[in-house]
Amino acid sequence: MRRSMIAAAAATLAAIAVAIPASAALNQPAQVSTDPADFTPNVLDGEVRAFAVVGDAVVVGGDFTTVADAKRKVRYNRRNLFAYRAATGEILPFAPQPDAPVLTLATGPNNTVYAGGAFQKIAGGSQRGLAQLSLADGARVSAFTAAINWGDTRSIIAQGPYLYAAGSFSRIGSTNRVGLARLDATTGAVDPAFDLKLAAPHLTRVKLEDLALTPDGTRLAAVGAVEQAAGQWRAQVVMVDMPAGGAVRLADWYTDAYAHQCRSGFETYLRGIDFDPTGTYATIVATGRKWGDDLMCDTAARFDLRGTGMHRPLWVNWTGGDSLYSVADTGAAVYVGGHQRWMDNPQGRETAGPGAVSRPGIAAIDPRTGKATAWNPKRQPRGVGARALLATPQGLLVGSDTERIGGEYHARLALLPMS
Repeated sequence: MRRSMIAAAAATLAAIAVAIPASAALNQPAQVSTDPADFTPNVLDGEVRAFAVVGDAVVVGGDFTTVADAKRKVRYNRRNLFAYRAATGEILPFAPQPDAPVLTLATGPNNTVYAGGAFQKIAGGSQRGLAQLSLADGARVSAFTAAINWGDTRSIIAQGPYLYAAGSFSRIGSTNRVGLARLDATTGAVDPAFDLKLAAPHLTRVKLEDLALTPDGTRLAAVGAVEQAAGQWRAQVVMVDMPAGGAVRLADWYTDAYAHQCRSGFETYLRGIDFDPTGTYATIVATGRKWGDDLMCDTAARFDLRGTGMHRPLWVNWTGGDSLYSVADTGAAVYVGGHQRWMDNPQGRETAGPGAVSRPGIAAIDPRTGKATAWNPKRQPRGVGARALLATPQGLLVGSDTERIGGEYHARLALLPMS
């Protein structure tokens, strides 16, 4: 329905794509449309967990085996990773076939993409949890040799000479790094100057779920199962200052908003974080399935990054008992994905409380008020949830485990274009 508009946007996207980190906020002037683009491919099983834009291609990662063109006439064997033309949906030959899910992607230089996940083999060779791949032929870039020792890589961000990686690992190559590391983007060597010494003495282990980097690259945020950083208390949220030309240091920014436990078994209930395009605010989304006025379970919450010391949220939006997994702040809106039924639902207990609005599976929040906007494409069925959101010059990419959004069939992948 929107081919000409999207084709024009794709030309712009191709020109600037390498400047878009995988989890950076993109400044969009308005909310995206609720009418999905018609040409995107379909992922026929499993779920989509990650996106990256590389030149004129969109790279898609997750836990799946088969994809098809938009009309579902031609099927392709694409295990856990594939790519398509951003403007047309044409599925590319790129097929590294990792042996386990790809959980995160980041745009690399020279027509490459970084992949992170639970895999041990990719592109025909052994390289656990991290790899750099050529879009031209799907081969591993041999110079990049980083590999984790165990667990998985759940979030990566590439910017300039560095690749930031987070997950459940405790070593990369021969260097000990618990849950978080900064790597040389060319070789994968661990940066010796970047070590936050994360710890979780009361939990099973450190396991970070997501990273965000301010557009100017001077502050990194990490969320997940963590209690200490650089010897200081940090409850599930760690901020790191990286001033230009200065030493890396733990930021004097923290919050006790997530110090209380949600449902038993959730060592972390935080799932996603994104900075706004100015680098002034951060929005965090959570699961947790427990209720109470002092709990931040199943919420989206916005924080001011300015100032030092203790910070409390500027606003909180409750789902009323349903998980949120992903967030993308574009300036015009804070998009959140999950398997929520409602937003604006602080009194909901698996019910629609007073003031609740129906927003199945995806929603947009006004960044000023913290209230859900009227935007409502209705991702149905809700399934496990929308675990991947990426703002691009084309619009908003949505990855999930279900097949309908905006009243149309778009299996596990959709583009909601700029209005």
